[in-house]
Amino acid sequence: MNIMQKEMNIMQKEKERVALVSMLSSAILAIGKFVIGSLTGSIGLISEGVHSSSDFVATLITWCAVRVSDKPADDDHHFGHGKMESMAALFEVLLLFGAAGWIALEAGRRLLGEPQVIEAAPIAIAVLVVSIIVDFWRVRALRKVAKATGSPALEADALHFLSDMLASGVVLIGMVFVTFGYMSADAIAALIVACFILTAAVKLGRRSFDALVDTAPDGAGSVLSSMLGDIPDVLAVERVRVRTAGAILFVELAIAVSRTLPLERVAAVKADIINAVQREFRNAEVTVIAEPRSANDETIEARIRVIAANRGVAMHRLTIQRVEKQLSVSLDIEVKAELSIDKAHSIASGLEAALRDELGPETEIDTHIEPMAANWLEGRDVSDDQHRALELALAIAAQQSDALQDVHDVRIRATELGLIVNFHCHVPADMPVMEAHRTVDEVERRIRSDHPAVARVIGHAEPAL
Repeated sequence: MNIMQKEMNIMQKEKERVALVSMLSSAILAIGKFVIGSLTGSIGLISEGVHSSSDFVATLITWCAVRVSDKPADDDHHFGHGKMESMAALFEVLLLFGAAGWIALEAGRRLLGEPQVIEAAPIAIAVLVVSIIVDFWRVRALRKVAKATGSPALEADALHFLSDMLASGVVLIGMVFVTFGYMSADAIAALIVACFILTAAVKLGRRSFDALVDTAPDGAGSVLSSMLGDIPDVLAVERVRVRTAGAILFVELAIAVSRTLPLERVAAVKADIINAVQREFRNAEVTVIAEPRSANDETIEARIRVIAANRGVAMHRLTIQRVEKQLSVSLDIEVKAELSIDKAHSIASGLEAALRDELGPETEIDTHIEPMAANWLEGRDVSDDQHRALELALAIAAQQSDALQDVHDVRIRATELGLIVNFHCHVPADMPVMEAHRTVDEVERRIRSDHPAVARVIGHAEPAL
């Protein structure tokens, strides 16, 4: 088990622990408020008991939800089980609305009817003080774990108990007024508690509904777009999709990259994006789609090579000319040696048509068809006499050039195509590549002209020390 999996297991256990403790606390508080409220006749305290009972049911659901939500994806749930926490939070909303409705109805009945005598108010006050202390502890504990794990269910519980704490404070003030003979203050406090519950229910319901219908978190899209603009090789951000499922933030990004980038570089760009997003957003699962685009600074040579590569055509000896206002392109293409000229010409014509679509219909395009050399040839060393003869011919050809010297590392092999000659030589270190290539080519042409059995000559130029 790797370090990340261990950390996730620890977080999951902490989520379950704090949810269980919160659930037990709600059960104890609900029983205490009901008993004292019934003994004293306080509708405010009884309403708090109803509220705590709904808390118990809600925290029970939360405890069950967090146990399920972190299960990995399976054949039936490809994105995991994270939305179970949002479902639990939505169920809490229904409980809150029901509790608020009953409390408001009972408080209204008492305000409009005979005021009920409330006894032993100091005991009720003591219960409310204990309730506020417990709720304060629960809010702190739940928020801490919710922030660490990104759990919407625990965050919903924290919001829930914050409203409980404020509501208990209102009832406590009402009970103080009751001790001074203002009996209607208890019912008024109960109405205020109902308002607190309704407010919490609306906020929680909106957030849970947003998660279930895949509403993107506020500002996430703009933050991601800005972040991607700082990553090299990203030409544009085509699409940003963000949604949440429990503690997981699912991010789908479509970016434009230069079509000339090699696949390894595209993979590196995608990895950089994933790392950047996960540094900014905890528990993000990121999918990056790279779409090839033509960059503004793309050269004509790059455009031609991309088109040839996309069509699977090997090419070399590319020449680009500007003849007055007309563009002229010539290149050699390689096809399989056993291919018929009809099929080879079809390949060349297809490439030419694609290049004209890219560069303009008036572009002159000429292709030279060459047989592709076999990738694998059976080779064997030639006889010593034959080797010495060709090595001497190379030395003589080199002497005819003022720049080429010190022919060495000569290897000559016989293949089914003919003799293949490889050699190394030295040229001046400051000689331009074009001139060095022409000098080596002259030696190669002389060897092939004087020795018809030679099929290829490969000369490697090195800078003279």
